[in-house]
Amino acid sequence: MTTMTTTTNTTTTVLDASGVTMRFGGLTAVRNVDLTVNAGEIVGLIGPNGAGKTTFFNCLTGLYVPTEGKVSYKGTVLPPKPHLVTKAGIARTFQNIRLFANMTVLENVLVGRHTRTKEGLWSALLRLPGFTKAEQASHERAMELLEFIGLQDKADHLARNLPYGDQRKLEIARALASDPGLLLLDEPTAGMNPQETRVTEELIFAIRDQGIAVLVIEHDMRFIFNLSDRVACLVQGEKLVEGTAEVVQSDERVIAAYLGTPFEGAPGAEEVAEVEAAEAEAVASTGTSPKDTTTTEEEDTR
Repeated sequence: MTTMTTTTNTTTTVLDASGVTMRFGGLTAVRNVDLTVNAGEIVGLIGPNGAGKTTFFNCLTGLYVPTEGKVSYKGTVLPPKPHLVTKAGIARTFQNIRLFANMTVLENVLVGRHTRTKEGLWSALLRLPGFTKAEQASHERAMELLEFIGLQDKADHLARNLPYGDQRKLEIARALASDPGLLLLDEPTAGMNPQETRVTEELIFAIRDQGIAVLVIEHDMRFIFNLSDRVACLVQGEKLVEGTAEVVQSDERVIAAYLGTPFEGAPGAEEVAEVEAAEAEAVASTGTSPKDTTTTEEEDTR
């Protein structure tokens, strides 16, 4: 039984990804994916390993330039540069922790403020009043975020000395330091125990309650279905289904995709059919199946 979450009473579209396709040579990792995220909403993105979830995230945040389609934030098409995407109002964490290990907890959060400070090089070198004021404001904001995630007492600790769960929270705080309107989380509970997972769930709800929309990739089905207002499922780079937790978790195609069971209309079915047709044509023309040819070649080698 899933727990329904409460969202704000707004339908303002924060993120609008339309027809996003990403090809690497002859490989199509993401194919014609549409997804919207509204203000104050938590949307989950699920799918088997290799479904294209992180590639899709990279297209949203400017790490990859989509081969086709467009990504808009609050009605404005995003530039294909990560720092400009962050400046526009989208922040993210990564599947693998990417903290500055030899910097303190506070310094890691301050790094996330770089798109919100306007003072230039000369202002910093000469320690002008504007720089001093901006530095103080960034320090205060960073400490607010550390208090928000419960790490204010560890502000002077090196990031590498934090427990794993705290390092995950620190990554989220650093992302929040850019004051985003949309937060993208890539497997935020990976490697966590049940207690740490519950703390992360409460933290994401608290972030949503501050009016920040959240898009989450996750493999923990109980976590993602309890957390999300809507869930979308990617399979082989295509969006298979989107809807409430109840709709998605009861969809036979989603169950089949996770179990590896083929189903009618599955992404990639046309390619499989083409291969099978080519093999059948080869058998008809030569009278020898590909398997027989392979066996003969192996025997000749021996």
